Amino acid sequence: MLGITLTYGQATISPAKAQSKPIVITGATIHIGNGQVITNGYITFDKGKITGVGEGAAPSISGYEVINGAGKQVYPGFICPMTTLGLIEIEEGAKGTVDNEETGELNPHVRSIVAYNTDSKVIPTVRSNGVLLAQPVPSGGIISGTSSVVQLDAWNWEDATYKKDNVLHLNWPSAGGGRRGGGGGGRPGAGAAAGGNPADRAQQAIDALENLFTQAKAYAEMSKPDVTNVRLAAMKGLFDGSKKLFIIADQAKAIVQAVTFSKKFGITPVIVGGKESYMVTDVLRDNNVPVIIRETQALPEREEDDVYACYKLPMQLQNAGVMYGLTGIGFWRQRNLPFEAGEAVGYGLTKEQALSMITMNNAKILGIDKTTGTLEKGKDANLFISGGDALDMITIDVQNAFIQGRNINLDNLHKQLYRKFAGKYGLKADL
Repeated sequence: MLGITLTYGQATISPAKAQSKPIVITGATIHIGNGQVITNGYITFDKGKITGVGEGAAPSISGYEVINGAGKQVYPGFICPMTTLGLIEIEEGAKGTVDNEETGELNPHVRSIVAYNTDSKVIPTVRSNGVLLAQPVPSGGIISGTSSVVQLDAWNWEDATYKKDNVLHLNWPSAGGGRRGGGGGGRPGAGAAAGGNPADRAQQAIDALENLFTQAKAYAEMSKPDVTNVRLAAMKGLFDGSKKLFIIADQAKAIVQAVTFSKKFGITPVIVGGKESYMVTDVLRDNNVPVIIRETQALPEREEDDVYACYKLPMQLQNAGVMYGLTGIGFWRQRNLPFEAGEAVGYGLTKEQALSMITMNNAKILGIDKTTGTLEKGKDANLFISGGDALDMITIDVQNAFIQGRNINLDNLHKQLYRKFAGKYGLKADL
């Protein structure tokens, strides 16, 4: 380390420059993301795109930068589909760093992307565990707003945007009744007038939603509205398929209600949470409704349920033929996303199914599978190299990561502090 001055501020971490020459990774175990695994394979990429994947030696690599992947594993970048990453920096006691919720109950026009903070100190800690793309989402109310998919190495939100304004988020009104007093989605009876029993309040909120969606559909059918309505305009994409509807709902009854409601307006929703989705897999499968499982490391909704119900949910959806993905909760805990996926292996999934859950499946659900989610020719070079199993908390060792071919900086504040205090006490710092 002679001649090198180490600094410990996050400002030392800058976004990577565009890929300047073709790169080949050789001799690695390559996890495609679709269930296929190539042992002793190669992957090549140039100008941000994957140009080849195969077994054995890579053909014609003159002029390539060569990365020896012998004994290592290559994975598609993990994708987190529901997070407040970049919208929250410090949860308690620093309101100026919290920008994930707007006032009001019906806010389809609110865009979370414009609040996304690319300078968050949390982002590099998540990136260091292979999470390379995410969808920062708004919170609160019945309709929280619209979100975008971002890649996690950028100067500003414009640079970060991977797919813009592609999802509208709805918290399904709940009458309660779960183990922890709810579980339907947003606040029980959110948006309804005070007073009355929970079921009445929830129904009032659903009636308000139906009225809004009816107006929005009529507005979407007008070629040139005389008066622009930003709320209704923000919902137009739901009716032509250019925007997805994510509905937070956990209870079986709420899930069925949400699917039925969506069908009435010609929308195929995505259920987020879905703790009791295993009870209504026929409804989900028959209507092609995907589920984004949220936090498997949790207790079930009801005391009488199997204590391992949440851990088994991915396997149950897999066996039932329901499309499913996985997300973490909050923002900094997204770094545990691969480990929650890996944990599902102990409850019925294969390792490659668990990997697909946070790569290919999440990409399909978000509508970005044509460009990412698997390691295939023509797709963006969003991938990383690990010294061990990336779904295992003990063996994960992300050594190189690439977003659209750019070799990103894997340093983070945690590593910097580790080196700082290792140096103070004369310890070996290998990060």
